[in-house]
Amino acid sequence: MDLNLRGKVVVISGAAGKEGSIGETILQRLVGEGAIPALIDRNDRGHGYIKAIQQKGIDAIFCQTDVTNPKEIEHALTSISEKYGRIDVVLNNVGVNDGVGLDASYEEFMDSLKLNMVSYFLIVKHALPLLKKSKGNILNIGSKVALTGQGRTSGYAASKGGVLALTREWAVDLIPYGIRSNAIIIAESWTPSYDTWIKTIPDGAKKLQSIVKKIPLENRMTTPDEIANVCLFTISDRSSHTTGQYIFVDGGYVHLDRALLTED
Repeated sequence: MDLNLRGKVVVISGAAGKEGSIGETILQRLVGEGAIPALIDRNDRGHGYIKAIQQKGIDAIFCQTDVTNPKEIEHALTSISEKYGRIDVVLNNVGVNDGVGLDASYEEFMDSLKLNMVSYFLIVKHALPLLKKSKGNILNIGSKVALTGQGRTSGYAASKGGVLALTREWAVDLIPYGIRSNAIIIAESWTPSYDTWIKTIPDGAKKLQSIVKKIPLENRMTTPDEIANVCLFTISDRSSHTTGQYIFVDGGYVHLDRALLTED
């Protein structure tokens, strides 16, 4: 199916993670569809990604940005706007489950909000004039933690809850401009960061097995490719009448009956 993303300018934050991360996977899939990625990330790994993309004959831009810094976000969006004169999609992908819990300081809690939620607001705010012109759309990457809780991660949970609320608020607010706003909600996905985390846990292999058993569909984690597939379909005009939705790509983790998990 042609998603008609060729030539569309897609602002994507947090896509300079390690190869195989969710953001990097979405980035490469955008390239495969012929979209023009405008990458916002603090990691200088983005320079290499964009160079490789450009060598394939696809235009792209990387704005190295600390997304907790409002001025840097504004500068990044100005650079993108000046280069292309259009923005068709904002895909907010930043997310760090940073373990900022109730024992954290006020400053640590606020820093978590700035990274995981406020950056979403600021990127959309500065992209909005061009989104209005293109009648583009917004896609926010969310987490099941916003709905289920996790423990010891108040900052991330509050941020991701806020992201879901903003998704619906923007869907309502931007109806007059024909702008859609949706969120993808992820539960357990095998990424380089997940691999790093599981290795820090005593008896990590046993812990991983217990997590996987709790995923109803096929007792396996969602792959970054599966997440990217849904993201690309949702931002495409194939989803032209979908807005204000929370789309779960989680193998049934959040909603399906726990009785499914009863071992024989």
